[in-house]
Amino acid sequence: MTFLCTDHLLHCLKDAPESNTSEISSVILLGFSNIGSFRWILFTLLLLIYYGTICGNLLIIVLVSTSRNLHSPMYFFLSHLSISDIMLITDIVPNALYCLLEEVGIMCFRCCLAQYYFLAVALCFECLLLAVMSLDRYLAICSPLRYTSIMKMAFCRYVAFMSWSLSVLIGWVVVISIYLLDFCGPNVIDHFFCDLSPLLQLSCSDTSMVQQEATLLTVPVAFFPFIFITYTYICIISSILRIRSLTQRQKAFSTCSSHLTVVSIFYGTLSSTYVLPTNGQIVKVSKALSLLYTVGSPLINPIIYSLRNKDIKQALKKSLFNSSQTSRSP
Repeated sequence: MTFLCTDHLLHCLKDAPESNTSEISSVILLGFSNIGSFRWILFTLLLLIYYGTICGNLLIIVLVSTSRNLHSPMYFFLSHLSISDIMLITDIVPNALYCLLEEVGIMCFRCCLAQYYFLAVALCFECLLLAVMSLDRYLAICSPLRYTSIMKMAFCRYVAFMSWSLSVLIGWVVVISIYLLDFCGPNVIDHFFCDLSPLLQLSCSDTSMVQQEATLLTVPVAFFPFIFITYTYICIISSILRIRSLTQRQKAFSTCSSHLTVVSIFYGTLSSTYVLPTNGQIVKVSKALSLLYTVGSPLINPIIYSLRNKDIKQALKKSLFNSSQTSRSP
């Protein structure tokens, strides 16, 4: 089974300069081997999580698109976060389910590169988008008088477009750099998806340049956004603490608590995964952490924003009420 081998990406890879990648025509993913009968429990759990994640994120996209009360910058960015989450979990889970079903998974090498490409794009975009959403919360709490003049929908669309464009460009640069390496075996990856480090371990070339390139590219899309988010929340918390009214203070904090929770979960699991070494027993820990940010985060995001957001709840109730009224009308 091959996954996410889009015609466009494969066509572009064929147009790239020739390398020795033909020596490895397929990649074997060990996935979650040696877990015995527990793999059927994990298979069922991942399948349910995938279904729930797709439904939850699609629901947010539909509500934001159809409800006038949700036509604001915060919910516009939330809908793009849902698109990114759908892209991320769809890139990972179907192939992980195949690995569980067959005990090991096999995909073509170019499909493996394609899977990593979409993973990189989704992760880069989420890092950038979380920083933009923190700017939205910063202006709403710390500079409410300037909020409407800055966070116009034209500006929001431009920022979202630039975030997607930068993510696509960075993912493309890294994948092309990997493609130009020599891959002469082995072709076994001890993981349930094609990540950067397992891919580079298959190469018989010097991968130091690619590793340095990937590290440098994480600075504008991960490190700088994290520093910016940290700075904005220091300012936000300082502003909230200066509010005398306890009710107003709780209201102000509730507007950014969901975003802060999402940021903590996403950056916490992501950084833990890539800081840990990838040898020995740590590989099992790395797989578990990878599940958290590739599968858990896309599931948790809509839950956090829907359960802790009154506007989303009201929009859902209104949508269900309108649907019931329509079905009853003759």
